[in-house]
Amino acid sequence: MNSPAPRLCDAATLFVVSDVPKAVAHYRDVLGFKVGFTYGDPVFYGGVERDDVTIHFQAAHKTQRRPGQGAVNVFVTAVDALYDELKSRGAMILQPPGDRPYGMRDFDVDDPDGNRLTFGMGIGGSD
Repeated sequence: MNSPAPRLCDAATLFVVSDVPKAVAHYRDVLGFKVGFTYGDPVFYGGVERDDVTIHFQAAHKTQRRPGQGAVNVFVTAVDALYDELKSRGAMILQPPGDRPYGMRDFDVDDPDGNRLTFGMGIGGSD
């Protein structure tokens, strides 16, 4: 009897942060994510989600990894509209959206710990 091949179903980026409740609040208030959960007393782990993107946070004191060393590329539609939204909320945007030679229109945002999010879409995609 052959069992079906394993299938990868979903994933969550994990960022190490100095303060999980502060990170969760930033992603909610500035980047427009919904709070998925927080864990621990005091809180040392948490997660946020927006559409099909999930990001988890782990407190730096619970791991040997340092905060602010993470990065994720988030593929979006309407990159310029997202840029306007995040800019209006006070996001730490490193440069406005631009057409890149690698075929993307994107922009970078840092969170308070220095983790990097690149939001982008393929050039020629719907905006």
